[in-house]
Amino acid sequence: MYKLAFLIPHFNHSKNLAKLIKRLSEFECEILIVDDGSDKEHKEILKTLNARVIYRKTNGGKGAAVKDGFKFLAQNGFTHALQIDADMQHDVSYLSGFLTLSKERQNALICANPIYGKDAPKARLYGRKITNFWVYINTLGARIKDAMCGLRIYPLEAVSKILHHCKADKMDFDIDILYLLFKAEIEILWFDVPVRYEKDGVSHFRAFKDNFLISKTHAKHFFALPKFIFKRLIGG
Repeated sequence: MYKLAFLIPHFNHSKNLAKLIKRLSEFECEILIVDDGSDKEHKEILKTLNARVIYRKTNGGKGAAVKDGFKFLAQNGFTHALQIDADMQHDVSYLSGFLTLSKERQNALICANPIYGKDAPKARLYGRKITNFWVYINTLGARIKDAMCGLRIYPLEAVSKILHHCKADKMDFDIDILYLLFKAEIEILWFDVPVRYEKDGVSHFRAFKDNFLISKTHAKHFFALPKFIFKRLIGG
C-alpha cells in the first residue's frame, strides 16, 4: 500500500519553514523534519510547527539527516519519501503532478528537473553543468537530466537495499545516491519544476569543502566504471 511522507532535512533554516509546512499540509501526508543539530532559536521554531521532528545531536550534514529520515520512515511503515529542501526554492504547486507520477510508477525514483530563471547564480549553473557532465560519463551516457536537485520521491524499499553503500553525508549525498540507484537499475523519471533564488537566501553550501566532496564522489564512481561495465556485459 502506497504511503508517502514529506522529508525535510533542516539546519538553521527556519525562515520559510512555517510557510512550507502550511503548503505541504494541503496534501494530507505525514511531514517529517530531521533537524541536523540546529541552534536553540531554530529548534524553538520547530516546536511550533505541525510536523513530526526528529533531532540529531550534532550537525552531520544534509546527507546524514536524509539517511536518518529514510530509516525512520521505513521503520514506521512508509513506502516513499518525498525529499524537499527547507528554503522553498522549489515551486510547491508542482508537487501534485510529482505525486501523481510516483503513484503511477511506484518502483521508480522521481526526480525534479529544475527549471532555472534569471535569478539563478551563474556559479551554481556552471557547477551543475560540470556535475552533469561527469554523471553522463560515469553512467555511460544515461539520460540523467540533473544530479544535484534535492527534490525527489524515493521508493524506500529500493533505497533500503543500497543505503549502506552510500557514504556521502554532506552536499554530495544527492549525487551519490543517484549513482547507486541507477546502478541498481531503479527506473528514474523526471518532472519539470521551476526553481527560484531569494536575494537574501541562506545557503549552507561550502564552496571549497563541498565541491571537493562532490569531486571525490565523481572520482569514486569513475574508478568503479570497469566493474560497472563488466557487470553490464555479463548481465549481472
